[in-house]
Amino acid sequence: MQTVTLKLPDVMLQAAQKLAIQNDVTVGQIVRDLLVREVHNTNRAKTSGRTDEELLASLQTLLASDMGAATSWDDLERRLQANGYNLRPAGGGLTLHRTSNGERLCKASELGFAYGALVRRFGEAMPGHPHGVMPGDLPPETSLSLM
Repeated sequence: MQTVTLKLPDVMLQAAQKLAIQNDVTVGQIVRDLLVREVHNTNRAKTSGRTDEELLASLQTLLASDMGAATSWDDLERRLQANGYNLRPAGGGLTLHRTSNGERLCKASELGFAYGALVRRFGEAMPGHPHGVMPGDLPPETSLSLM
């Protein structure tokens, strides 16, 4: 074991000492236990980046018909907001968020609606999307002038 020195406010040190006495351990043991718990929780929270399958299934059931029926970015936004959701740019794609608290739920592509496919369908990039439009994202009948 290594010796570590911590600077704590008096109130926190007194609380730690009181807790140590109540549990018949040292303040050092309390700190070690807290660190073990925190490391465990942090490691457990890391995921493969994949969304929970049950959540995806529920979202697909709820939103697929609206997402499939939308005829423009504005129409899609209205339909999603009516259900309490919105899409936001993320990297080269989109993520679905809960409107009430901004919680990120999944990638739009995980619901079967990839950004590139939506761009082709609507004939334009999502307004405000940092990636804009790439020539390969447009339908063949659409021309794009790059300067």
